[in-house]
Amino acid sequence: MNLDSYLPVLLFILVGVGVGVAPQVIGYILGPNRPDAAKNAPYECGFEAFEDARMKFDVRYYLVAILFILFDLEIAFLFPWAIALKEIGAVGFWAMMIFLAILVVGFAYEWKKGALDWE
Repeated sequence: MNLDSYLPVLLFILVGVGVGVAPQVIGYILGPNRPDAAKNAPYECGFEAFEDARMKFDVRYYLVAILFILFDLEIAFLFPWAIALKEIGAVGFWAMMIFLAILVVGFAYEWKKGALDWE
């Protein structure tokens, strides 16, 4: 093994760390530091926090978040499919149409059950 082949990888890592760390260090050194009571106060949506930070959220919030992630990840399958559509042919096309049909049926079911309504 020749260590020269690892030089681009090492350079890439060093540049990545530099790009991530340098702005923070420059901001810390050159940025103003004038704390006051208003800046150190807890801030939540423009008004004072009125409840405990460990309060319970409505389960619908989590349901909408999970549904968003679920449908977002399923849509992510469309990108590699679209790139390889010429190579996979009609079988791949109809396989994706079945996948999308199942996705639409699931979406219609969730919509009918009211899981997407925020009351």
